[in-house]
Amino acid sequence: MIKALVIAACLLAASGFSPQMAKAQSKPVVLITVEEAQLGTEPQGDLTFRAGVSRGPSITVLSPTPNDPAMHSPFRLQLKFEGRGGAQIDADTLKMTYVRTPAIDLTARVKPYANQSGIDLPDVSVPPGNHTIRTEIKDKDGRTGSVTFVIKMPK
Repeated sequence: MIKALVIAACLLAASGFSPQMAKAQSKPVVLITVEEAQLGTEPQGDLTFRAGVSRGPSITVLSPTPNDPAMHSPFRLQLKFEGRGGAQIDADTLKMTYVRTPAIDLTARVKPYANQSGIDLPDVSVPPGNHTIRTEIKDKDGRTGSVTFVIKMPK
């Protein structure tokens, strides 16, 4: 019996499962609180503009999709990371920011759900409104990739 428990524990550990993840997945992760949404102001202008060509990793927002008419909270937050030219992603360099003045660091809230291939957070909660999020990651060669996207949560 003890041998079976040890084997089961080893298999769970090898899969990356932890009791903290089970607890975290039982209720939505609050990405942005109501209080944070009311703090500061959202910077004006086009935040998606980037001069020049980047050789850093690409970040693709898979979910939520822009202007989804069925958008509701909680929702799935899914981003995909890809290194260019065979470069590997350095997951430890992930930084996610709620673009406000002052900016709010969201990295610790999503880090448990991130790896070299991206972020997959099944249940995320945000209050109603438009929320601009900037995500950055580096590859093992130190090149940075970033994406800025807006979560539009209807009332």
